[in-house]
Amino acid sequence: MRHTLVRRIQRILNVISFAALIGIFAIVARIFGYAPEWPAALTPRSEPAPRVALISGHAGFDSGAICNAEDGTVTLTEAETVARITDLAAQRMRRTGAEVLLLDEYDPRLDGLQADILLSLHADSCIPASGYKAAYYERSRIPSTGDRILGCIDRHYAATTGLAHDPDTVTVDMTAYHAFRKIDPSTPAAILELGFLGGDQELLTQRPEVAARGVAASLLCFLEDDPIGESPEPEEGQ
Repeated sequence: MRHTLVRRIQRILNVISFAALIGIFAIVARIFGYAPEWPAALTPRSEPAPRVALISGHAGFDSGAICNAEDGTVTLTEAETVARITDLAAQRMRRTGAEVLLLDEYDPRLDGLQADILLSLHADSCIPASGYKAAYYERSRIPSTGDRILGCIDRHYAATTGLAHDPDTVTVDMTAYHAFRKIDPSTPAAILELGFLGGDQELLTQRPEVAARGVAASLLCFLEDDPIGESPEPEEGQ
């Protein structure tokens, strides 16, 4: 009887010792930053990163519109102007966690492209006019989605840049834009003329980060399914 009691006490002490060792290990692991891997079934799954495709207008094809810069010392091209804004917009979107694909004008990756949104960025002609405009495919199978993209642009790009909407100059080159016919029909897509190289030259060339911020805000509005979100306040110095 006495031996049985001793064995039970020993087993209890062994269990207590084992639990104490586990506790010590956990404390040491926390101190030194070790984190054990949990089984996959217990690991929280985050939402997949949104896939954003941006076409830098005329990139890899031609110069687009060609103008004289306001100071008269250099030649201004649409392709170079838009490339700067596209790159800044891509950087902003990547900081939000999005996967961003930068595309040339006639990029072969457009064929069958599947993304959460495709936006093609361009700039309008050299005439002394001002304003932005946007359009989606005239034969789109998802017109309500296209309307939602344009709604986000009207709300956020306009508020961020201070540019007026110029819907009266939307052309067939926009509504029948070549990329719309190449991508997967389920991919939401639009083309945005960021402003006029004539009347909006100062914004597009001297403050490209403002235009990029407007583009990113428009994309986030769409990706976050924000049909009634408030327009952003213009930043100081804008």
